[in-house]
Amino acid sequence: MTRVLVTGANGFVGRTVCPRLIEAGCVVRAAVRDMGEYGVDFIKEAVGDVVCVGDIDGETQWSDVIRDIDAVIHLAARVHILQEVSKNPLESFRSVNVQGTKRLAEEAVRHGVKRFVYASSISVHGNSTADHPYVEDDEVDPRSHYAISKWEGEIALRELASRSDLELVVVRPPLVYGPGVGGNFLRLMSWSDKGLPMPLGSINNLRSFIGIDNLADLIARCVLHNAAAGQVFLAADGEDLSTPNLIRRIALLLGRPARILPFPVAVLRRSASLFGMNEVMDRLCNSLQVNSDKARRVLGWRPRVSLEEGLSRTAGWYVDVCRKNK
Repeated sequence: MTRVLVTGANGFVGRTVCPRLIEAGCVVRAAVRDMGEYGVDFIKEAVGDVVCVGDIDGETQWSDVIRDIDAVIHLAARVHILQEVSKNPLESFRSVNVQGTKRLAEEAVRHGVKRFVYASSISVHGNSTADHPYVEDDEVDPRSHYAISKWEGEIALRELASRSDLELVVVRPPLVYGPGVGGNFLRLMSWSDKGLPMPLGSINNLRSFIGIDNLADLIARCVLHNAAAGQVFLAADGEDLSTPNLIRRIALLLGRPARILPFPVAVLRRSASLFGMNEVMDRLCNSLQVNSDKARRVLGWRPRVSLEEGLSRTAGWYVDVCRKNK
């Protein structure tokens, strides 16, 4: 029976990964930053074994937490922040996503952990695709502070794995959606639910997504499948959508009209630049496609849930939880 430590267990991804591991027959130890955080009660009920580790950085103490563990899934990270308050954002990202990751992996090696699954990001390859979807061997081109820190985290892990017996597996997902989603995806749902006009009708792009259930299933396979050792995997649902078509799908599922107006993309970008929202506009306007053939070929992985069903589940959660709480 594989004993797995999951960091960030009460986060958006962790809350689905932990039950999926239990379903696969694993014993799970869930690491959280604070016992008072959202989602901890759910994780306690799901896995039982929950430990508090505090802030994750180069000084975090892992010895007692990682004892008797066979595999680590490292989900905890400093993620995109809409209103950055740090005076040195890149170093703040590095403190968690590089030094914190390296510290955890060093302790994993010291305690004889066999496998380390690292949740990275498709953004290490860049913020857009042009002539073909990203594949694992494409050049990296991290643009944001977050993407740079995730790539540097990968580098630190590879260096450590190269001089130890640790089996490193890296997963680089695109935008993850599902019940409990936040960020830009939740904002799009909220705007659609309110029937607000959105000047996004002239955007002509294609973006890949991955539903939370599909990502959790892939991560579980990366823990348990022998062929995953030493590999990098990209993953997506398999159906790409433009931003306007995504909004239309969401609006339809919410029972609202999709009010999408044509507007010059160049003007949208200039306006966003004035408010320091270039990254947000990139995510709305750029194409970013992902080829997940390697995960299918090497691991026999297939998305459990179609994009249509995943969006339907997400809309159902929004109606039951977010709309009722307004």
